[in-house]
Amino acid sequence: MAAIYLIRHGQASFGAADYDQLSAKGNAQAHKLGEYWQQLTAPDKYYSGDLLRHSQTAEQFVKGIATSTKGTSVKKTLAVITHSGFNEFNHVDVLTCYKPQWQDLEKMAKSLMKNNDLETNKAFQVEFSHAINRWVSGEHDKDYQETWPQFKARCIQALQDVIGQNSNDKAGNIQHLNRQRKPARDIVIFTSGGTISILVQYILALTDQQTLMINQQMVNTGITKLLFSTNRLSLDYLNNYSHLSIAGDKWITYR
Repeated sequence: MAAIYLIRHGQASFGAADYDQLSAKGNAQAHKLGEYWQQLTAPDKYYSGDLLRHSQTAEQFVKGIATSTKGTSVKKTLAVITHSGFNEFNHVDVLTCYKPQWQDLEKMAKSLMKNNDLETNKAFQVEFSHAINRWVSGEHDKDYQETWPQFKARCIQALQDVIGQNSNDKAGNIQHLNRQRKPARDIVIFTSGGTISILVQYILALTDQQTLMINQQMVNTGITKLLFSTNRLSLDYLNNYSHLSIAGDKWITYR
């Protein structure tokens, strides 16, 4: 069977004018993941959402995996295939439909600011959960640029596209885009926590609420491994962040 590794992006810039870029810690997390990957089978194909935090995570990952002689060839041959289907949902849209005054993310961050970072993160999580539940409920679909069902369908289609491009079954029902003569066997996809949670829901037939619970636990640069063949798709493991645990608890982040 072939493997797909879904990699959540590194820590982004929460509270900054532009969330969609890695923080200094986020860059280091992705680099540590690349170094850790030297112990694993080298990827032979890369995909990425088209958000900046996805491409920056990919860049740092490749730098990390290329720090040894073994990884040098990976750096030279890297070609990341961009697929917007792996993008995260628009969290700004979800938040501002819940509270229109939060159009300015810097003002939102200041309004939630507490005595320390832990209290601030807890305050944000409470409000964000309310905003997500409003979106998922389906009672306000007309308010959103992309509804919850549309988001789920987009993520699933992106996964099916990758499987189709790397399947040996030419007679299958999945459309095969740009089929290779030799399908990739170890595929890395740089994406986001929401997208990964939806794909896990799809494979395990979870409820929406179970899916949201998984999303809350997704760690920056955590690895989720899928296995697939012509007629099988399964989850091997979820949200592995051993590379961060080894480095110390301070490296484990969720935003």
